[in-house]
Amino acid sequence: MKITIDEIPDEESARAITTALATHLGEDVELVADGKAVATAQTDGYADAVLTEREQTLRDDITDILSGGPERGHEKIAALGKLFVRDRLERIFDEIQYEDGTFARHDNDGELAADGMITGVGTIHGRTVFFSANDYTVKAGSLGIMGVEKEIRMAERAVEAGAPILRLIDSTGARLNLDEREPGDTHMDRYRGGKMFYNQCIHSGQVPQIGVLYGPDIAGSAYIPVFCDYLIMVEEISGMAIASPRVVEAVTGEETTMQELGGPSVHATQSGSTDRVVADEAEAAQAVRDLLTYLPQRHNAALPTQEPKQPARNPRELDHVIPENPDKAYDVHDVIAHLVDEGSWFELKPDFAPELVTGFGRIDGRPVGFVANQPAQKSGAIFPDSAEKGAGFVWTCDAFGIPLVYLCDTPGFMVGSAVEKQGVLQKGRKFIYATSNAQVPKFCVITRKAYGAGIYAMAGPSFAPDATLALPSAEIAVMGPDAAVNALFAEQLADMDEESREQFTEMMLEEYEKHIDIRAQAAKMQIDELLPAGDLRRQLAVRLKTLKDKRRTERDRYHGTVLF
Repeated sequence: MKITIDEIPDEESARAITTALATHLGEDVELVADGKAVATAQTDGYADAVLTEREQTLRDDITDILSGGPERGHEKIAALGKLFVRDRLERIFDEIQYEDGTFARHDNDGELAADGMITGVGTIHGRTVFFSANDYTVKAGSLGIMGVEKEIRMAERAVEAGAPILRLIDSTGARLNLDEREPGDTHMDRYRGGKMFYNQCIHSGQVPQIGVLYGPDIAGSAYIPVFCDYLIMVEEISGMAIASPRVVEAVTGEETTMQELGGPSVHATQSGSTDRVVADEAEAAQAVRDLLTYLPQRHNAALPTQEPKQPARNPRELDHVIPENPDKAYDVHDVIAHLVDEGSWFELKPDFAPELVTGFGRIDGRPVGFVANQPAQKSGAIFPDSAEKGAGFVWTCDAFGIPLVYLCDTPGFMVGSAVEKQGVLQKGRKFIYATSNAQVPKFCVITRKAYGAGIYAMAGPSFAPDATLALPSAEIAVMGPDAAVNALFAEQLADMDEESREQFTEMMLEEYEKHIDIRAQAAKMQIDELLPAGDLRRQLAVRLKTLKDKRRTERDRYHGTVLF
């Protein structure tokens, strides 16, 4: 608050007035006389100190550094439609607690403010989060020697403190200026650029690592975003590729653009390298804040909880969503809407391999990871890409102690020469492996079809779920009725006339249905519980609460041989 007085008081009186007013009003006060500030006081009751010339000089230097790079750098981000990095940080964090390395590469002309890399600690939802953020106004956010050093120190301290890491990535890659290094120096020195990637690898699973990509990221530095546990890309301005379009053309002759080569659409729909694509920086900030509400501070910390909410859809009406006909499509998002707290659904990789749906929701305020076959896409069959998508999601949830709910409605893994060439077995084993090794509370819910090896990937009874729950619409079988009859009686059917074939097929289908009757399977304890669909939400809630302190079992090995 500014308070104006007519006459300039002496220094002692001015300080006494501002201190008294700040204490009384509960806010900062600035006393102005003759158009000039003569004293200020803060709410702690202390008047601003009279600074020595030495301290004032340092504070002036800090102010200059915090303003970023030269004017041309600010003009460039304005032309690109980007925020200044400190405005970006302000959108995401409740408060920045402190920074390190403010004076890194300090120079008098302001070209290398903080060496183009801001690192420090802030709070989001009251939680401590470590961060690094490229300043694009400083040599296009390129990675300088001291900037890399700052990032390395930040990451190592985050793991020691047991707090998530947020990387705001807006860099053109390594700075290639000759004055950056002495003769003989390389990016692969033990304590230089490669150390960043090494740290990301060994820190994986220790604390959550979230990346947001705000610009084109090329060559080796493009591994920074893909090594993050979760990656958000901003539409139109972001991209990543192992080489730039110019290099691609020089090496291969292919003419392309950055968006065609590695823009958000490419990585959202084809490579699966990004978890969310957002429209702008405001949406990116909100996505980061939302994502953190599902993640712990470190791998063995408690999950954050919120006040429970009822689902957006009446959970008692779930059975209306699932068609009687096992071949009829429906949207599994409608099932999820009957199960999760309203407003809590946060889908990951929604446009990649959409035949499998992965994402976070809350049940009675507790975070849960969902893996769901999508009958509305390719009948919910598991393809190579969806197998890899499911494997990665399950593996990461297990790393951070997030319980898993599998919603199984699949005809199994896709067959044919095309998927074999794409590695359906190689990628399918990753999904089954991740499910087998996940030790978080996990529940298999068979909503309808559970055919073939699909039930293996979806945490079926043999894969140590904490419960296999089935709805009345469930069918568990080696293969679907039509396929089974054709496989078993192909030769007989070929020799029959059309009328006889139809009669025989109908008779065999009826007989087959007896063997896959879910009540008969429940009677033999092939499942743990056969539930009315309307009870599923409540059952999941009480079971998740019961198993919230489930213990993990150490296995006698270094690690498995299936690589993610």
